[in-house]
Amino acid sequence: MTTSMTEWSGPAIGLLDLDAFFASVEQLDHPQWRGKPVIVGGSPERRGVVSTASYEARRFGVHSAMPSYQAKRLCPDAIWTQGHFDRYRQMSARVMQTILDETPLVEQVSIDEAFFDVTPGRFSRESPIAICRRIQGRVAELGVTCSIGLGTSKTVAKIASERQKPRGMTVVLPGTEAAFLAPLPVSAMSGVGKATEARLRQMGVATLGQLARQDPERMRRALGVAGPSLVTRAAGREVSRVRERAKPEAAKSVSNERTFAHDLTTREDVAAAVRMVSQMVGTRLRSKGLRGHQVTLKLKFSYDKTRTAQRQLDAPTDDEHVFGAQALRLLDDVWHEGTPVRLVGVGVSGFGPEAPRQRQLELFSPEAGENDEATAPGRHRDLRALSVAADEVRSRFGKGSLSLGSELRLRESASDTAPMNKEAD
Repeated sequence: MTTSMTEWSGPAIGLLDLDAFFASVEQLDHPQWRGKPVIVGGSPERRGVVSTASYEARRFGVHSAMPSYQAKRLCPDAIWTQGHFDRYRQMSARVMQTILDETPLVEQVSIDEAFFDVTPGRFSRESPIAICRRIQGRVAELGVTCSIGLGTSKTVAKIASERQKPRGMTVVLPGTEAAFLAPLPVSAMSGVGKATEARLRQMGVATLGQLARQDPERMRRALGVAGPSLVTRAAGREVSRVRERAKPEAAKSVSNERTFAHDLTTREDVAAAVRMVSQMVGTRLRSKGLRGHQVTLKLKFSYDKTRTAQRQLDAPTDDEHVFGAQALRLLDDVWHEGTPVRLVGVGVSGFGPEAPRQRQLELFSPEAGENDEATAPGRHRDLRALSVAADEVRSRFGKGSLSLGSELRLRESASDTAPMNKEAD
């Protein structure tokens, strides 16, 4: 399909979605994996979760967020990798620059998705479709592929990007939005989760066309303040704005979690897990040049039972020997020995300029003893220097080149897990 600038009336908004991104990068970097099922995710033996599956693996029913053991059962011959996220971020940045070469209005919504505005006459007199085709071709030259949806709003562009994958481009011309959306299920539109979908179906609303014909006030009463906007979007009348790429926000927290193949029940094992995760957080803090005032401990006992505790530190730190010791003290607030622990998480936050609470030690307080780790700055300096040296060794020779005793104790049963909060990076 082709169109000229004069044939496209109104906004032209695209959504670029990289196809099976993590797996595609792995296949790019490992040519021998091309054409084979590749799964990026945690180990099937360690309660891992699938992050991304190549299209070859998806043919077996594997999909993201699936438990790894289930994916292994569906596709026993798949190639597994825990992933190389620095490499994915690097490739993502190159893709985003490809879009920025065409328009400054690029709104990245995730590592593998971005909206962009190519409205005719705004930054170019060229056809929006021609621009999208050029972007798609240039992305392919990088060694990965993408699918693009093009329409007059973010909602239409997002839904269109899902219609033909991989390597697809779906164009919804101005004036055809309602006809394009009408036959699709309500679940095709972002913002309609399982609960909202179930409520709509109870009301006899199963398609976007049916949703578009609803009374906005009825939807407000049924779904709250979001109800009327869902009607507007389903009718293809949404007015969208793609914002220029802003500078990355400062990190709000830095954290890590580890899930264990076998529940931890002894204090020795749980404490070892806290120390192991704290070391990972310390490494990330130092790599980012961050020091925080607050430590958070998170324990998960079952799929639906989690407890967290926080403690304010006396001074900002990036040293796991300091905040890790505080995390260990929080154990008694959230856990009793013998209770099975399946996941341990540690986070550090409070990077702002606000001053931490001050603590005054009494002269003869036990806390003021010169042998107490909490008040032995020389000892802490030595331990932090050791951590910095360990960071350098791992950076040069790989994460597995140097391990602490706590890591060795639990490494075989721990799976890689995402940070405690997506805002952590």
